[in-house]
Amino acid sequence: MKRTTQNIGIIMNGVTGRMGTNQHLLRSIIAIRDEGGIVLPDSRVAMPVPVLVGRSHEKLAALASRTGNPAWTTNLDQAIADKNNSIYFDAQTTGRRFDDVRTAIRAGKHVYCEKPVATSTEQALALYRMAEAAGVKHGVVQDKLWLPGIVKLKTLIESGFFGQILSVRGEFGYWVFEGDVVQPQRPSWNYRKEDEGGIIVDMLCHWRYLLDNLFGPIESVSCLGATHIPRRWDESGDPYDATADDSAYATFQIAGGIVAQFNSSWCTRVRRDDLLTLQVDGTKGSAVAGLRECVCQHYSQTPRPVWNPDIPQPIDFRAGWLNVPDSQTYENAFKAQWRRFLLHVINDEPFPWNLVEGAKGVQLAECGLQSWSQRRWVSVGELR
Repeated sequence: MKRTTQNIGIIMNGVTGRMGTNQHLLRSIIAIRDEGGIVLPDSRVAMPVPVLVGRSHEKLAALASRTGNPAWTTNLDQAIADKNNSIYFDAQTTGRRFDDVRTAIRAGKHVYCEKPVATSTEQALALYRMAEAAGVKHGVVQDKLWLPGIVKLKTLIESGFFGQILSVRGEFGYWVFEGDVVQPQRPSWNYRKEDEGGIIVDMLCHWRYLLDNLFGPIESVSCLGATHIPRRWDESGDPYDATADDSAYATFQIAGGIVAQFNSSWCTRVRRDDLLTLQVDGTKGSAVAGLRECVCQHYSQTPRPVWNPDIPQPIDFRAGWLNVPDSQTYENAFKAQWRRFLLHVINDEPFPWNLVEGAKGVQLAECGLQSWSQRRWVSVGELR
């Protein structure tokens, strides 16, 4: 059967950054192109056509050279005005996102963006309402839902493996070098509050969609932030004051009585299975999920330890856990969601991870900051 190709122009703003380049451009859009596009049921092939947008001629030219020389420009208005471009994607720093997403919506572009979607819940909801009023499709990156370890964990949940789920414990983070001796792995703006940095703003958006989608709606939060390392060195090797939180210690109450605790830190050294682990404990079993792997222990396999610090521990606790096998082929999590968003735009397939879901992440981050400031539990209300 002869297939016709339908090009889908995608304005990709801010993809010269590390995550934008690696996850969104190279491992998602370019990967989909290299596979021959997305084959649709009616014999069409949807082919993403990226247009790179940013502020640096040099960075854009270098990135285009690496990726098959797609079109690029520093003139966002020009890219938005081009009728061949139907999707606007934003991976800029958070403070620049609202104005440009709003411009794209007003121009009738479908929008897909990184999180946090805005610097406030009010702005995030405003974007959602504008997109709905304009009749454009919209989505927010919620990549961790497609990590193999999380997919396996969700399968256990849906199978009833845990019985009644009691609690969730999340550990996220690693040591981000200060920059004076070893080059840091994250950009300096992450550690400046005036540039919308901070781990509460960054990571509570992730924990919102993970907890909501796996366990149920978050009802309240208690959060303590900290700036453990007050001085860092930037990309030019110059010292600066770290004004944003680099660690967060949060507890969430989830509908149905589940308690979730999350430690998030860029000041911790990893002695666990992965950079992110989630332990779920239930009446009938427990599981620990990382980025790719998931192990579980059923009630029938649970050991019976007895407290006795006077002798070496006789139980090898790790030995009693079983690997959850791969039940499918897992692709890059960012690519998996990109594919779904493109099918949503082209073929009207369902896509529930929209701008209001992004606003929920901003809301939880604001509640976490409020909890830290006021040293109290904060209720997480329903967004309307």
